[in-house]
Amino acid sequence: MKLSSGGALRRVVALVLGLGLAGPAMATPSIVIDVATGQVLEQDQATAVWFPASTTKLMTAYVALDAVRKGRITLDTPLVVSERATEQAPSKMGFRAGQQVTLRNALVMLMVKSANDIAVTIAEGVSGSIEAFAGEMNQASAAIGMKESYWVNPNGLPDDRQVSSARDLALLGRALLVDFPESADLYHIGAFRIGRRIMPTHNGLLKQYPGADGMKTGFTCPAGYNLVASATRGSKKLITVVLGAPSGAARTLRTAALFDRAFQGAQPQGLASELPGPGVGPAPDQRDKICVRHGKAHKQYVAEFEDAPIQMLGDSAQKSGEGHLNAQPLAFDPVLVHTGPIEGYAGPVAKPRDPKLAVGADEPGGPQLVPAPLAEPGKLTVWGAGGRAFAAAAGQDDAEEPHGKSGKHKAKGKGHHHDSAKAQDSAESGDDSEPAKGKPRKHGPGKAKHHSSRSTAAAGGSRVAEAR
Repeated sequence: MKLSSGGALRRVVALVLGLGLAGPAMATPSIVIDVATGQVLEQDQATAVWFPASTTKLMTAYVALDAVRKGRITLDTPLVVSERATEQAPSKMGFRAGQQVTLRNALVMLMVKSANDIAVTIAEGVSGSIEAFAGEMNQASAAIGMKESYWVNPNGLPDDRQVSSARDLALLGRALLVDFPESADLYHIGAFRIGRRIMPTHNGLLKQYPGADGMKTGFTCPAGYNLVASATRGSKKLITVVLGAPSGAARTLRTAALFDRAFQGAQPQGLASELPGPGVGPAPDQRDKICVRHGKAHKQYVAEFEDAPIQMLGDSAQKSGEGHLNAQPLAFDPVLVHTGPIEGYAGPVAKPRDPKLAVGADEPGGPQLVPAPLAEPGKLTVWGAGGRAFAAAAGQDDAEEPHGKSGKHKAKGKGHHHDSAKAQDSAESGDDSEPAKGKPRKHGPGKAKHHSSRSTAAAGGSRVAEAR
């Protein structure tokens, strides 16, 4: 099969969309589930143990949102960046130790930038320490029904002990959407602006697949290119998980193929939670295939397609409503985030502390949070000092550079770690993307509203070092 440079991408896209999964040479775990029912629509090695990389951050978001719901912290609580957070490998925001960022803004940075320093800041702010937060991750994981998962850090940087599976990550994605529907916007933010900087999402599917509306990418050399993705067509919402792809583009194409096949009428195969699996165990190390012999691995991944007829993406596919990748990636309106507390905030500040202490308990005379009832679906109620409830909605006037002084913004209402391998394992080239343009839009938990911005984002092409 010969591909001209001009039409190569479109031909490969059509090929993958037509045939779906890769051959046995590079077969890696995948699953598609129906969000409404939890039924499996398609799966391949879905319970195989795998390194999650930065899809870990979905579990970090789950634990943080659960803490908000239980009244332990609010979305407007400022989190203090610690020295330990600043020491994390990229991708990162690069804030200085001692700077503050609200939990709401931290969650946006976590999902879009996949910032490893922010993951630690959230963990320490919510639970007091990384270790205590990991304990909560494991408790939540068990409650969700995840059986191949074990967590030791909140960002997914390489550690042989931190493992999961495609099935478990699909269950996690579903749990986020079902348990916290008010926060669904968090997973499909296309870009955010902080000061003069605009940072676009790494999720190529979000930019290119019609109906894609979340969730999180992940990459390390041991894991390969991972993706937990959601998409909606009509009244049907699906989650697809692809693990261990040899490149960001291959990850996007395979996920699109799986979505297409499932939306075209795949039959239920049983509950994802009932798939038999091996439980927690060692995961295969993909370092040699992904980062040492990357070119060979990529060729193996698409080798199965070489004898198949190639169909161009054209008007017929678009008119019939069949799935495809947009020829031109979508541009996103960036949302505004900022450092520092919101204007007028007088509550406790969350920082590293004895895990037995509540947020603010280490501050002399500091206010204490009170337990809160479960929020109603579609509305997140945040409880602050003295039992005062307010809706999670905010408006902000400005944003700051990451290294600037804390700004004031108006709001309404509401052990065994591979340090030597971090730099190598956390390098990933960005997915192809177009500039993010236009006015900042609603975003994240509570759908924060922001004023307009004329900034634009130059997104793709650069190599970004990170576990994402």
